[in-house]
Amino acid sequence: MTAETLTPDTLRPATSPTMYFVGVTTGSSAIHRVFAAWRPLLGLDDVELVGIDVPVGADAAVYRRVVAHLRDDELSRGALVTTHKLDLYAASTDLLRRVNDDAARLREVSALVARDGWIDGHALDTITSQLSLQAIVPRLAGRDVLVMGAGGAALALCDYFAHRAGADAPGRVVVTDIADDRLASIRTDIGGGNPAIEWVTHRLSPGETHDELLAGLTPGAVVVNATGMGKDRPGSPLTDAAVFPSGGYAWEFNYRGELGFLRQARARAEADGLTVEDGWRYFVHGWTRAVDAVFDLGIPTAGPDFERLYDAAQEVR
Repeated sequence: MTAETLTPDTLRPATSPTMYFVGVTTGSSAIHRVFAAWRPLLGLDDVELVGIDVPVGADAAVYRRVVAHLRDDELSRGALVTTHKLDLYAASTDLLRRVNDDAARLREVSALVARDGWIDGHALDTITSQLSLQAIVPRLAGRDVLVMGAGGAALALCDYFAHRAGADAPGRVVVTDIADDRLASIRTDIGGGNPAIEWVTHRLSPGETHDELLAGLTPGAVVVNATGMGKDRPGSPLTDAAVFPSGGYAWEFNYRGELGFLRQARARAEADGLTVEDGWRYFVHGWTRAVDAVFDLGIPTAGPDFERLYDAAQEVR
């Protein structure tokens, strides 16, 4: 079942306290079921969750229309932003009263908080990436990591490696993308970070896959699909002939869509000794951090209260 969604052209005044979900195809997201299960647990029974579908690479005016609506509408409380984190920040920084330190450094917004005619921007993916990765890879130190894609979520993950992982930092990180400007953003952010990490950025040529880069990873490496392929765009960054690093980890940032990369990793899991993870825990951490920012609830990142929310989400997945 697909939930009703809005577009930047059909925004209307909220009739009850409302949190939004700014994405590409928000109606098919599990968050509509999950949020309904969370409402009584979080004391948000009167709050509505509404999706706003925005095409990838929309004009700056489109993002500004969304931000201005949230700022000016009395009952709009804020939003979680996916896919559009970098573009929304670039288009609408001057509309934001303030941004948190991570948003200013990464030049992205993953959550918007609105009250009484003002709106703030937060980058939360650095926290989400850390929490999710630590649940997947018990010890990261010294490993190779291949991050396929250099959008907002990948930038936040690399920021964690460079500035927060400390003694658990990977030994070498390879980041790829088709766009030079996104790779430049990665290089800018990691500057001044942990000098023990070897960084490689690789711009993909048209039609190039990641198979050869995968073959160059050491055993136990972590492979991350942050391209959006398999969710917002069809396909996978690998071919079906790709061989994963022995004893490694395959992490698909997404949990819905055709998920070609996830299918490939699962097919190779036994032969290559892989631990394979989809984006569900990342999804739950991301949404709990955003809901906490919007409503200031003090939601924990671990422990019984977090697991209660995680379990409720699992039940309706």
